[in-house]
Amino acid sequence: MKEIYGVFGAGGYGREVMPLARKQLQKIGKSIESLFFVVDNVEKRNINGTQVISLTEFLKIDAEQKYLTFAIADGKARASLINRVQSKEILDWTVIAENCVVLDGVTIGLGSILSPFVTITSNVTIGSSFHANLYSYIAHDCVIGDYVTFAPGVKCNGNVVIESHAYVGAGAIIRPGRTGKPLRIGEGAVIGMGAVVTKDVPAGVTVFGNPAKIIKAAA
Repeated sequence: MKEIYGVFGAGGYGREVMPLARKQLQKIGKSIESLFFVVDNVEKRNINGTQVISLTEFLKIDAEQKYLTFAIADGKARASLINRVQSKEILDWTVIAENCVVLDGVTIGLGSILSPFVTITSNVTIGSSFHANLYSYIAHDCVIGDYVTFAPGVKCNGNVVIESHAYVGAGAIIRPGRTGKPLRIGEGAVIGMGAVVTKDVPAGVTVFGNPAKIIKAAA
């Protein structure tokens, strides 16, 4: 069976994800000749030794199975791209760095990307197309929605609920909730870089600072 694989996006994050994707394929005995950068507009045909093709070209390749992971930080943009290819029989591809630590009772949705040195402890549920960048962690009993993005170094402590499309900036710290009363970050909320979140964050707002305060209300 012919299979092809793609990392959508050849910007900074895409170039970080590609070596992880390549190593993951090599580990299971797949040819890296079937791995591509996929973009909307091709400006270069080769980046760091990997061929760059357009989404249209990817869709035209004759293969029984096609897999894509979306290395795009904006959760809403990821969702839009995935919706574009849903009818094309493209399978969501999860890419996980070899040195990630994932403990007991963890569920991770399809299409997620875990960068190097990410740790997920016990009894964590994560939705589809989640991104955890370098050195992020999620502690016990957290629930993460779809299309959530963690920038590098996010510290998400136990008993936290993060709803879909939230973005958590680099170095942010989310204090633990309690059993039966988790700390909750609402859908589409943005947690600023280095913020220390000590209480619930409403949907759609942007918070920043220590302790984190609302600096932009929901639209």
